[in-house]
Amino acid sequence: MQSGTMVFTAMNRVIFGQEAAAAIVAEADRLQAGRVFVLTGRTLNTRTDEVGKIRRALGGRFAGVHDDMPAHTPREAVVACANAARDAGADLLVNFGGGSVIDGGKAVAVCLEHGISDVDAMEPLRSVVENGKRRIPDFRSPAIRQIAVPTTLSAGEHNARAGVTDTRVKLKQSFMNRGIVPETVILDPAVTVHTPEWLFLSSGVRAVDHAVETYLSLDANDYTDGTALQALRCLGAGLPAVKQDGGDLAARLRCMMGAWLSMVGIVSGTRMGASHAIGHILGGSAGVPHGHTSCVMLPYVLDYNAAVNGTRQRDVAAALGQPDAPAGAVLDRFIRGLGMPRTLRDVGIARADLPRLAENCMLDDWTYSNPRPIGSAAQVMEILKAAC
Repeated sequence: MQSGTMVFTAMNRVIFGQEAAAAIVAEADRLQAGRVFVLTGRTLNTRTDEVGKIRRALGGRFAGVHDDMPAHTPREAVVACANAARDAGADLLVNFGGGSVIDGGKAVAVCLEHGISDVDAMEPLRSVVENGKRRIPDFRSPAIRQIAVPTTLSAGEHNARAGVTDTRVKLKQSFMNRGIVPETVILDPAVTVHTPEWLFLSSGVRAVDHAVETYLSLDANDYTDGTALQALRCLGAGLPAVKQDGGDLAARLRCMMGAWLSMVGIVSGTRMGASHAIGHILGGSAGVPHGHTSCVMLPYVLDYNAAVNGTRQRDVAAALGQPDAPAGAVLDRFIRGLGMPRTLRDVGIARADLPRLAENCMLDDWTYSNPRPIGSAAQVMEILKAAC
């Protein structure tokens, strides 16, 4: 008999297939916001008119924009943005961009709530992994609300967890609280056409990774099985369609819906496995883009785990349209077909880097929830060597 607990976040609504600027105005009206502050990326702000559309739509309620949030969300950038939002008198945040911007907005909200104006003051609020167990500080949820408008498929907007990099130790760390998720998520496929193809597609593979490791999780259940497999169907059809025709907004929206479905397990407490754990370390310690970490690691982790969950892996392959092939091989072909990297060498990782990365993986709690138990850095090394 199945047994478990599903935990839901404080997110209130998801708006999809509607124009972003108009939806932001409607939400600002509903939330009675008078000072709307936009966190976005430099390219989106300076080389497109998307932020201009929001500015014009909000009129006098537009409080300002901050467009300096580097990849993997460094603490320094979070604090700088929080200081800018505080100076602007913001009462609503719009996080408009990819995963680093979305996580940055969540962390900014925490900084605003707790009066944080320097990187050291963030330290007591981060979660810590000790002996394979995560300790999550119990801190006050942010009062300021957020709207997320994602431009990639990493789907962090649905997660009550902000990944922030401490550049001093080169580790990505988590800030977790049920109340740090956005109040509203707006899925507008039209804004994603500005996203570089490699980033959109690789973040889509990240969403595939979410779905696969949800379905194969030690915590898998009927509820998460359904959403994970449907996520794979959406992404398995949508990503190649976008690769073929970047202007196919219906395919882009199907990918966004698949990414949303892929997060149902994670946000409700389903533990991931080694692909996610290693991905966190490749990102925070070596600067590999989120999506590329999944492009490289997921098939190798599937191969490593096949001895313990090979039967369920067949369902993954079937959801991607190839029921008679090993899931690792199916994902390898799928990822290569999108033109994405498939080895650690492809993303700039040398063999000499592997021991340090393997040791750092033992600081991530999802290493310990891998379906095939991992209890040492030597076992992580086995996967990393295969991925070279």
